[in-house]
Amino acid sequence: MRIETVTSVQNPKIKELIAFGEKSRLRRERGIFIVEGRRELGHCLNAGFLPFCVFVCGEILGEEGLEEVVGSAIAAHPPCKIVQVSYNVYEKMAYRGSTEGVIAEILDRPRGLEQLRLRANPLVVVLEAVEKPGNLGAVLRSADAADADAVIICDPLTDLYNPNLIRSSIGAVFTRQIAVADSETTIKWLKDMGISILTAQLQDSDWYYDTDMRHGTAIVMGTEATGLTDIWREAADAHIKIPMLGELDSLNVSVSAAILLFEAVRQRKSGK
Repeated sequence: MRIETVTSVQNPKIKELIAFGEKSRLRRERGIFIVEGRRELGHCLNAGFLPFCVFVCGEILGEEGLEEVVGSAIAAHPPCKIVQVSYNVYEKMAYRGSTEGVIAEILDRPRGLEQLRLRANPLVVVLEAVEKPGNLGAVLRSADAADADAVIICDPLTDLYNPNLIRSSIGAVFTRQIAVADSETTIKWLKDMGISILTAQLQDSDWYYDTDMRHGTAIVMGTEATGLTDIWREAADAHIKIPMLGELDSLNVSVSAAILLFEAVRQRKSGK
């Protein structure tokens, strides 16, 4: 195995990596996204993603850490390139302040509904047109904590591999199955799979804790500003809402998702 050493930020590989981190269009064109940090890379490789090129800083990782990161990357994908960078170069590359000395270029893979593998009575989260990477990342963390089968992103307004999203999800973007599709296709797929559609909305709704979530369930949420579009409201098997006892009428989408997911967990654990 040959490890290339880079000590200049003017190196073409460094410039390309920085461009991947900044430009979603370039990531889509090349089919590559960026993962930063040992924990995040570990989740990514465990999920079966293939590393294309891994940049490591031995001054941060230390000898043992360097061997572990390089070994796991090569084991996951033997053709993976390894580039060792100096500390000053790593500082210029890093999106975050402290990421343990590793940044990786990862090969993307299909994210269609047909790739999802669901258990009996699945629990699915559907997000329509959520645009803030931090919110989406937080929802993914809640989906992981509740052991949801999948998260489906409909009509996305944010890049699934936005660095802020990966950071806020702390790797849950890899620990959960994620599919991307338009709303019409997703509704048909859910109905074909026999999964009940529960839309979170204020109008015409029942309290979420009075709604049965023990069978196959999709919890569907929209943006905080406009909520769900009519196609989802009309397709729903039930409309659910969370009590709002103060003066405001909505919660952050990630908070709402966590409340609803763990109600599903409660019902499934207690049997009622």
